[in-house]
Amino acid sequence: MFASAKVLVRLRDMQAPRWARLALAGWLMLGGVALAETPKPKQLADGLKNPESVAVSAEGRVFVSTIGGFDKNGDGAVVEIVDGSAKTFAKGLDDPKGLACWKDSLFVADKQRVWRIDSSGKAEVFAAASDFPTPPLFLNDLVIDDEGNVYVSDSGDLKGGQGAVYAISPQGEVSLVTNAKKAKELQGPNGLLVDDAKHLLLLDFVSGELHRVNLDDGKMQRMATGFLGGDGLARDKNGKIYISEWTTGRVWVLAKESHSPTLLSGDFKAAADICLSADGKRLLVPDMTSGTLSSLTLADYPAVQLDESPLAIHTERAFPNLEFERPIVLTHAGDRTNRVFVASQLGKVYVFPDDQNVERAGLFFDLEDKVSYKDTQNEEGFLGMAFHPKFKQNGEVFVYYTTTEVPLMSVVSRFRLGEGGKRIDPKSEEEILRIPQPFWNHNGGTLAFGPDGCLYIALGDGGKANDPFGNGQNLKTLLGSILRIDVDHKDDGKNYAVPKDNPFLDYPGAQPEIWAYGVRNIWRMSFDRQTGACWAADVGQDIWEEIDIIVRGGNYGWNLREAKHKFGVGGLDAPRDDIVEPIFEYHHDVGKSITGGFVYRGKRLPELVGAYLYADYVTGKLYALRYDFDRREVTANRPIAGNILPVLSFGEDEAGEVYFMTTQGFIQRFAKSNP
Repeated sequence: MFASAKVLVRLRDMQAPRWARLALAGWLMLGGVALAETPKPKQLADGLKNPESVAVSAEGRVFVSTIGGFDKNGDGAVVEIVDGSAKTFAKGLDDPKGLACWKDSLFVADKQRVWRIDSSGKAEVFAAASDFPTPPLFLNDLVIDDEGNVYVSDSGDLKGGQGAVYAISPQGEVSLVTNAKKAKELQGPNGLLVDDAKHLLLLDFVSGELHRVNLDDGKMQRMATGFLGGDGLARDKNGKIYISEWTTGRVWVLAKESHSPTLLSGDFKAAADICLSADGKRLLVPDMTSGTLSSLTLADYPAVQLDESPLAIHTERAFPNLEFERPIVLTHAGDRTNRVFVASQLGKVYVFPDDQNVERAGLFFDLEDKVSYKDTQNEEGFLGMAFHPKFKQNGEVFVYYTTTEVPLMSVVSRFRLGEGGKRIDPKSEEEILRIPQPFWNHNGGTLAFGPDGCLYIALGDGGKANDPFGNGQNLKTLLGSILRIDVDHKDDGKNYAVPKDNPFLDYPGAQPEIWAYGVRNIWRMSFDRQTGACWAADVGQDIWEEIDIIVRGGNYGWNLREAKHKFGVGGLDAPRDDIVEPIFEYHHDVGKSITGGFVYRGKRLPELVGAYLYADYVTGKLYALRYDFDRREVTANRPIAGNILPVLSFGEDEAGEVYFMTTQGFIQRFAKSNP
């Protein structure tokens, strides 16, 4: 769902670093991605009587269907916009709506029939009501594919019933594409767009959902939701989809790779059926209530300019002689020894030189006897490891694992090097925290030292579904939070100290270790070694995956919000002023479980420097995302060609090169593609 009111997101009583203030303070939010302010539409024509649809011919001629009086037959028309004036092109129609150009003809959906209008403005019935398998009730939008097949939506009774989509061949033969019998999700079909030779995109006016319709069987897949009174659809050459809402007057753009919506304009009263200008640089929007046709210059909108072009980067096997069982952590000791450490989820940690020709890995640490892991409960096990920033001096390593001692118990412990300084001594364990888990899933588990020298611990909400105990919004529990502790000092009764500048020390009943909260299951979290920004990928439940910048005291919304959208019956349609929205999200038809990575700071691939690398565990898709902290916007989300393997986790070596691990036990890295 999308917000209907603008909400100011601010950092409350925080002394945040500059990057965090720039990223989050003063944003205006309206459901989708933040826009500080939107440019105003440019009016092209006015005085139109209930303009409904706009179409542009191959020659650049602009036509608009005007309904005239509602349910008044004979006063509808198609007009041509010439130098800001509307000139009648065809008249005597009833309530003309959907409009599309094909070759030398215009096609118009008009109540219960479809017209074809030739280049002189002469109209003839192309498909009469009697030609349809079932007489239509309210023909609405219309679109034509490259072969001349016309697709038209019938919005039915306008109450969520009897809707359908039909196909009309170039010879005028009508067939059913889908209806409520084939797709129970169908309620009030309206806007249409050809997706490919086998699919349509359909915007449902009643449900506010965007669907992909299979032309072979009529089944539908939901792509996005929350478009109240959704009316029109358009797509640019880069694959971005534009959506208009008749009920609210809003116009949105959906990113190609993520299907995440961004508000372009809220300045219309009743934005009707839209299309792009002939040069593709403007979006044309009829406003039925205002009687105008206006344009939005797309270059004015950062979300439209979002770079989603594929990178000339691919993945390849790294350290090809090595293979591990469920490699879940890849890291370095920061001691200038140029070693790589890989932890298995089963509890063993291996070490080897950062050399692609390395033949074998040595055992650095064996905790298998203490680690609980089962393939049927694969969110437990050895989940996190971080070397102390002064490991070279103190030999300390911190781990997060599920213990075998009692069921459903996460442990954070400190270990030290044994005699000889080559391996960790398992007997040196010093427990830092014990965290009871209500269920086996959503354990989180990332450990990372921040630029301040504190240890940050990412915890999930405790598991199952829907956050049944409300842990995400409960500061009295550690679950659903990111913790921050000082492992170099000890408070009374603890093997660590709580930093004095943690945000919730003075909140009654709050756990003082909490640095930020309102997360579902962060998988994974990392610090940018150059800027210090803390990046986290939070796995979604129903529809959305998200990327967050973690800041002091931030509430990231779960389980009131899933990414930038309402979650559940008791969720929030709009974020409160204490909720921090993610910087990025993607829909579950793109991927279903985000795996967070690192901001690339290596030297092998200059094209990736400064980009946040992440993936989806289920689809194996890989991306390089760029975020401008000064402008507070994502500027690129570029796909990387991969081998479509489940991406289990990411890692970073001492030189800043980024790797990822797969469930097959391989380590992968990124490489330049040949021109």
